[in-house]
Amino acid sequence: MSLEAQPSVERQQQRAGWEQGPDKRKRSGRRIVVPGLALVLLIGPSGSGKSTFARRHFKPTEVLSSDFFRALVSDDEADQTASRDAFEVLYLVAEKRLRRGRLTVVDATNTTAEARSRLLELAQRYHVPAVAIVFDLPPEICLQRDAQRPGRRVGQDVIARQFGQLQTNRQRIREEPFVHRYWLRSPEDIDEAIVERRPLRCDKRLWRGPLDIVGDVHGCFAELCDLLGSLGYRVERVEKTTGQPGFRVSHPEGRRLVFIGDLVDRGPDTPSVLRLVMDAVGRGRALCALGNHDRKLMRYLEGQEVKIAHGFERTLEQLAGEPEAFRRRVLRFLQRLSSHYVLDGGRLVVAHA
Repeated sequence: MSLEAQPSVERQQQRAGWEQGPDKRKRSGRRIVVPGLALVLLIGPSGSGKSTFARRHFKPTEVLSSDFFRALVSDDEADQTASRDAFEVLYLVAEKRLRRGRLTVVDATNTTAEARSRLLELAQRYHVPAVAIVFDLPPEICLQRDAQRPGRRVGQDVIARQFGQLQTNRQRIREEPFVHRYWLRSPEDIDEAIVERRPLRCDKRLWRGPLDIVGDVHGCFAELCDLLGSLGYRVERVEKTTGQPGFRVSHPEGRRLVFIGDLVDRGPDTPSVLRLVMDAVGRGRALCALGNHDRKLMRYLEGQEVKIAHGFERTLEQLAGEPEAFRRRVLRFLQRLSSHYVLDGGRLVVAHA
């Protein structure tokens, strides 16, 4: 975008939902967080404002509208006899977009579990998070908007049926595998909503080389320090303000580390390995993917039942001598890790094998 084309600060603030007050600025409107790659289902009766919302917050190429596909196959977006063919094409395009890693918004009523199930299956097949945005407006508003449509009307009977389907599907929507669910219950909710796109946790394409990839440390702290030294890293012990030990990891050439899991178990000093990696990640000098041994520790710290074997007993013995605050920190750290990362502009993907 050229400098001339950039919106003014005032316009950017308006788009983001800033309200200017005499004393301070504050956010207004419901914040809707959409992962950078996601399948977004707009759910609601005809006339609830889904298409207007989609046009306002998403690119035209990101939105797959059932009306558009009806027109595409029959030259008439109101031709309900074309719905089966229209949705076959819609599903095909949705699949192609998700396969290519493109955010996809489905603008259809989606008020029945059957209508959502095939789309949710696509999201699961391509490991894409699904987001539900539910337009739960009173039926009177939908009917009023339908009556004002230029050219075509859906009709009272159809809208009443869709509204009833939504009411009976409330609990089902809460149980379906959406990572986020948002309910917009008034025109003001819709008009003031703020859509915020956030990169997926695994999206680290801005992390470019040189990178050093380290796997399966398994509690071997001395060996890890030897390896880092041979790669040119400096590892310094520091004492934190809490009195707990910590580490500062740096490289004179700015190299960064990518740990690909299994930090724990078997070795003699899992706590020090965890401290070094957590500190390096916290300072932006490293990334860490979740390994199967790390996942077992996370589940144990969450209170789940796990099998104590394969060196896990050594980790538990070592952690027993650590403060409770340290164990809580380890749990929070593990819960934030991704199973894989996409790095270096998409040219490198790492995961624990």
